[in-house]
Amino acid sequence: MKAYSLLTLLLLMFTTGTAAANDKDKPAYQLFNNKGKQVKYGKMLDELQKADVVLFGEQHNDPIAHWLQLEVAKDLHKSHQQNFAIGAEMFEADVQLVLNEYLSGQVAENNFEQESRPWNNYKTDYRPVVRFAKEVSIPFIATNVPRRYAAMVSGGSLKALENVSADAKRYIAPLPVQVDMNLPGYKNMLAMFGNSTHGNTKSENIVQAQALKDATMAHFILQQVNSGKKMLHLNGAYHSDNFEGIGWYLKQGNPQLKTMTITTVLQEDLDKLTDENKQKADFILVVPVSMTRTY
Repeated sequence: MKAYSLLTLLLLMFTTGTAAANDKDKPAYQLFNNKGKQVKYGKMLDELQKADVVLFGEQHNDPIAHWLQLEVAKDLHKSHQQNFAIGAEMFEADVQLVLNEYLSGQVAENNFEQESRPWNNYKTDYRPVVRFAKEVSIPFIATNVPRRYAAMVSGGSLKALENVSADAKRYIAPLPVQVDMNLPGYKNMLAMFGNSTHGNTKSENIVQAQALKDATMAHFILQQVNSGKKMLHLNGAYHSDNFEGIGWYLKQGNPQLKTMTITTVLQEDLDKLTDENKQKADFILVVPVSMTRTY
């Protein structure tokens, strides 16, 4: 009887241990606030609903960020209904016409995708949120500066835009664009490119081109806000991390604007936010380093 009891005990210990080993969670993401405290999605959403503008900073090839962007879009639409718009860095301002034509059902999706210069990962990563905007009949705004103007600045500084036409200026933030080279993000960028380009002037031009993108995205976001819309904006994390970039230009345009930010980072450990990722945004989406990429 004692032997049987011992065997039973050993079997129980083995099966319990095996179950515990196999019961380890494998979360696809974790959310934190800017102080490093874990937060639930619902708590984050409560705060986002109070904002005039939500800047969702992504890693462009991260599937979790793209999925969560769509979920945030759906839930913010539930709150704001038709007083809501979505904007994105991934479309340049001069394709707004064809984007509007697609959203209104005037042109077919394949024509829209041929003519709007979508990113290579559009079909997997951005098409779902564009289709959602079409489904619920809300504006989707192409906010980025056309790349030809960014290229002009990269090659010849912001002065290169002085002689562009009035038609061209419709797709650019109001000129002259002010650039604060002392912002940490721009300073870091200047240092990074200063090591790989010939002369400091070229590095400054590259930073000015980045600032032109930030200022232009902020300009088109503010147009929507001034028309009474709440807005979710999708952009690369670098454009809104540390409350700089787009957020800095939004503040210059409207100091009273309530802007909230989300950023996306990769970590080995999802249980604790690393010190370097704290304070990057109001909310930090942490994704496992091992997460598969969309490209």
